Amino acid sequence: MNASTQAGTSLLKNKVYMRVYSAYATATFGDWFDALAIQVLVGYRWQASPLMLALVPVSIALPGILLGSVAGVAADRLNKLKLMRMCDLLTALLTVLVLFAPSMVWLLPLLMLRAALSTLNVPAQQSMTRSMVREDQLLQATSLNGIVNQGSKIAGPLLGGFALSVLTPQWCILINACLRGCSYLLLLTVKNSEAGQVGSESKGDPEEHVSLRTMWKEGWGFMLRSRLLLNSMLFGLVGALAIQMIDFQFTSLFRIIAPAEESMLGWLVAATGVGAIFMIIIMNKMNRGTGYGWKLGTGYALIGVSVGGLGLLQPGVTSLPVLLLGIVLGLGNGMFMITFNYCLQKETPPHMTGRVFGIQSTILSGVMIGAPLLGGMLVQAAGPSRIFLNFGIVIALIGVLGIVFGRVLWPVQKEKSDSSKEQPGKAKVMET
Repeated sequence: MNASTQAGTSLLKNKVYMRVYSAYATATFGDWFDALAIQVLVGYRWQASPLMLALVPVSIALPGILLGSVAGVAADRLNKLKLMRMCDLLTALLTVLVLFAPSMVWLLPLLMLRAALSTLNVPAQQSMTRSMVREDQLLQATSLNGIVNQGSKIAGPLLGGFALSVLTPQWCILINACLRGCSYLLLLTVKNSEAGQVGSESKGDPEEHVSLRTMWKEGWGFMLRSRLLLNSMLFGLVGALAIQMIDFQFTSLFRIIAPAEESMLGWLVAATGVGAIFMIIIMNKMNRGTGYGWKLGTGYALIGVSVGGLGLLQPGVTSLPVLLLGIVLGLGNGMFMITFNYCLQKETPPHMTGRVFGIQSTILSGVMIGAPLLGGMLVQAAGPSRIFLNFGIVIALIGVLGIVFGRVLWPVQKEKSDSSKEQPGKAKVMET
């Protein structure tokens, strides 16, 4: 315990790492801050069709699938600090250009280019972290990176929703550009020699490059052999397919139930963030060692109830039911997110954690390509209210099935006892 405390303290005293970490946190927060503003700009100001709205998440997810492996190679081969600076500066410029995009024809390519830069930036940051901290501090550094990723997904849209209630979408997008500029300026304070203090030791390690394909196969093989991990991935995949059908169609729904209230969508996201934070606080105080099934199932059930409830709202609705349903949605999202990530971390050996989470990221990115487009076509054909109600029922039923068959899908006690025999001191790290 004393050694761990000393390691954590010395890591926080590492001024070079903290500057890079602050830059990464600022950039990640900015990415999520203007996500809601873009939805309002496209949905309310441009009155884009549901199918066109669905192209926004597709354009953001596509670069991750196409460039994921290339980005990893670039992070290994190029100067990581220069690569991060370039990504921040170009992302800030592209974000400014988003302000002047006159239509979807211009907006979608800009979003794709911006997402491609983020695909390059993340592995560069992760790789440079390894060169700036000691071996015994890697888990602590990875955990801090995970806190940024998870926290930004909540705080970014939450504060963005509040800002959108008093500012225009253009101002929110401009704030993101400024945050990227701040990240770039922070990185300018870091010297190349400081960023590569330890990196030079592992730069020429040929085994890392030769064994990449083998490591990738080992990751998939381990997951397919683990009944608990495989069931968790499949359960998450089925739910994600249903959720992504309507995830970017909230603007289509609110154009009908609150046509004159652009801020209503912002208040929904804010309420969702509050609910998620509240649930995360509760989950951190609970015994997370058992009961994956009822927690994952309850999370999906709450999400389904909220989505179905939104589909029942009528035009002219007041903010109170929207806020209540948003809180329920956040409670479900927080419960599922914490339980799912904890399950993957706890049931995966430390040396396999990165690969398993990489598989999860690839699967979810693939879902982001097809599901939003199909959802957009369904909303355009049948209307958002009906689709939200139907998919809310589907998501809730998936959750109920997870609760009912939890002991079959997640035999926690058996897996836990086996796992504890093999690795009694397994460390747990929050990653995305």
